[in-house]
Amino acid sequence: MSSTEVYQLNFGPITAHAFNKDRTQVAICPNNNEVQIYTKAGKSWNLIHTLAEHDKLVTSIDWAPESNRLVTSSQDRNTYVWNLESDEWKPTLVLLRINRAATFVRWSPNEDKFAVASGARVIAICYFDEEHNWWTSKHLKKPIRSTVLSLDWHPNNSLLASGSADFKACVISAFIKGVDKRPPPTAWGEKFPFNTVLGEFSNGGGGWIHSVAFSPSGEALAFSGHDSEVSIAYPGGAVKSIRLTGLPYLSLLWTSEKKIIAAGYDCAPVLFEETNEEWKLSRIIDVGKKKVVGESTAFNRFRDWDTKGISSRGGSEDSELNTIHQNTITSIRHYAGTRENVTHISTSGLDGKLVVWDLENLENQFRNLKV
Repeated sequence: MSSTEVYQLNFGPITAHAFNKDRTQVAICPNNNEVQIYTKAGKSWNLIHTLAEHDKLVTSIDWAPESNRLVTSSQDRNTYVWNLESDEWKPTLVLLRINRAATFVRWSPNEDKFAVASGARVIAICYFDEEHNWWTSKHLKKPIRSTVLSLDWHPNNSLLASGSADFKACVISAFIKGVDKRPPPTAWGEKFPFNTVLGEFSNGGGGWIHSVAFSPSGEALAFSGHDSEVSIAYPGGAVKSIRLTGLPYLSLLWTSEKKIIAAGYDCAPVLFEETNEEWKLSRIIDVGKKKVVGESTAFNRFRDWDTKGISSRGGSEDSELNTIHQNTITSIRHYAGTRENVTHISTSGLDGKLVVWDLENLENQFRNLKV
């Protein structure tokens, strides 16, 4: 397998993507009210399903690997759970009870519930009601004071991290009695009544939180803000923040207990590493790109246009970014490896590209370049 596999799935933006368990199919949100599902055929992807139940922009998608169910959220204030029946995806409406857009959705690790972020200043924790044969929800309300933009589940299936436009990242209990088995004590606490706030963090820079992600052990929380900071928070309130000179990151993914990959407006994934209990920006994942770590790709592009008098409409290679993605990266997903040792990741962006990155191969190339 090469270091990167690049696929042009869409000529417009891809706002989110999710793979099935064996990575033979991928679902994307092509910046409209549809979800498109592709199947892999050799070195290309073929469109096999288009899901068009939503009335407005689809904001997020997640694919449960074991149950093979899709869940989608939309600006139409609805969420659907999709089941594959006789080669056709059937939607089931979820009783969300929100009056603003649904902005983000993720299945829990056990796939028995999912969380939906919203602009209604609540998070809906959804579970299947056997008695009524539908998906219903309970709301997390405190301490949320603005639109929730991102979510991530703790490995114990009961704690949830959220990032919102009130500049806060929180760890909240999403334990539902009668649905969840009581989890063992964690570093975040021992008792988990529903909606108990176990941690509330700020990066101090005043930027709304684009992404949150638990470490593989669940004992640390990373979050990125619109003020171009990446922070790592620990139980008890300690926060280590890294102030960057580039543009903000929209998505975070832990690849091990000491490594985090981030991507966003700078169009290239970057690696953060912990060394001697200190976090630092290590390098850009795009091996061989002539680019200084920490610089803003987009800023440099416009600076060069201004210096050289180049028009963005020229369509020449002068307007090409020196990165694989040519526009903002909207999503990073785990592609291969274990949670504790991710070997491959996938990214999608506003350039319509889906890219699979072989991290081990790229690491070897980086070492060779240094030599």
